[in-house]
Amino acid sequence: MPAALSGWLHAFRIYTHPRVLGMLSLGFSAGLPLLLVLGTLSFWLREAGIDRSTIGHLSWIGLAYGFKWVWSPLVDRLPLPLLTHLLGRRRAWLLLSQVAITIALIGIASTDPLQNLTHTVFFALAVAFASATQDIALDAYRIEAVAPRLQGAMAATYQAGYRMAMILASAGTLWIAAAVDPSEATYEYAPWRIAYLSMAGFMAVGIITTLIIREPDVPVTRLISENENRAREAIAHWHLNKRLTQLLAWLYGAMIAPFRDFIVRHGGQALLILALIAVYRISDVVMGVMSNPFYVDMGYTKDEVATVSKVYGVIMTIAGAAIGGVLTAKIGIMRTLFLGAVLSAATNLLFVWLAGRGHDVTGLIFTISADNLSAGIASSAFIAYLSGLTNSAYSATQYALFSSVMLLLPKFIAGFSGDFVDAYGYASFFAGTALLGLPVLILVWLAGRAKFETEDSPAHLK
Repeated sequence: MPAALSGWLHAFRIYTHPRVLGMLSLGFSAGLPLLLVLGTLSFWLREAGIDRSTIGHLSWIGLAYGFKWVWSPLVDRLPLPLLTHLLGRRRAWLLLSQVAITIALIGIASTDPLQNLTHTVFFALAVAFASATQDIALDAYRIEAVAPRLQGAMAATYQAGYRMAMILASAGTLWIAAAVDPSEATYEYAPWRIAYLSMAGFMAVGIITTLIIREPDVPVTRLISENENRAREAIAHWHLNKRLTQLLAWLYGAMIAPFRDFIVRHGGQALLILALIAVYRISDVVMGVMSNPFYVDMGYTKDEVATVSKVYGVIMTIAGAAIGGVLTAKIGIMRTLFLGAVLSAATNLLFVWLAGRGHDVTGLIFTISADNLSAGIASSAFIAYLSGLTNSAYSATQYALFSSVMLLLPKFIAGFSGDFVDAYGYASFFAGTALLGLPVLILVWLAGRAKFETEDSPAHLK
């Protein structure tokens, strides 16, 4: 066997590590809620007759993911009564959030948006908040569970599970709704109720996995203790009572020290890194809000969209995630990030082409396949990049900050997507989302150059 081929086959063996394999089902648990309150919900709302502008504005529900850094210090450090003692700090928060997601999904299923849109939005917000909390705990678990050399593989299997869940949340939900829908010509609430109740049942995958896995053995580090002691000494000059001093020192260690640590470690590059994080997924996120309304308006049925997403989307997503994990190990994170950014922007142009063809199932297959392949590659590299930026002492809080920054600007802009489509049409909208990816390429190049210069510097090599 040629040495090069043997090297690639050996690289793929990292996916046999037990904790790497375990991330498949945990990634599934994380990916299931997302589209149920964004993409799939927009299909339901559009079929119910809700206007595109309102659907676009309701995508701001996703901003809950963009502000999770606000409560991430609590998830990182605050013990839950009884649960933390029984399961550990990561698994306790995972279980609590997964149960909350299940209950909130049942709430969405029990509400017809055509009759009471306010109640639907309330339960969707609850799902988003609980799902964001699950992400905080799960990202910390993923970073703490294995050594840095396995983070790319962890990211890939996480993405594979995540994307499979997203396919189930989109294609699976549409399939179930279509199977019990008496007529595609008119809107019926009952099929959507059954579909969303089914999705709530699939959250059992995450709950069972959380009860089975072992808690990472990562005690409170000396860095955390030192930061809190330093804060305690400073607060002592204020002559406060002991209980209040302890509380303020804990708050400093949990909420301020993680952000200070990031700035101190990265110095002048901190703003460049945050800028890259803020825009890396902008093309996909902004485009994704209008994809399902686009399918409805182009005349695709629930069965057609579900079938294409299920068969071709799953295959290409898993392939993309696996390729992204291996590329990260073989050519490096920054080069894979650049490739992912190019592909993400380019595949959005395929939707421009599809918009000009109207109802074309073959075109839909090609477009969704290419879009999912590029998303898998980009996501695996991006997750590995974010994981490498975190300090293990503050993994949950810092990763929550990064993933929040990643979503804030794209989600805000996406809220106006329906207004843009109403004014200029789908083709112009998709072309615009591709152009949004151009600044990403510049920032990846700048961040990569800064990273390589730092690694090659004499101070770094000492």
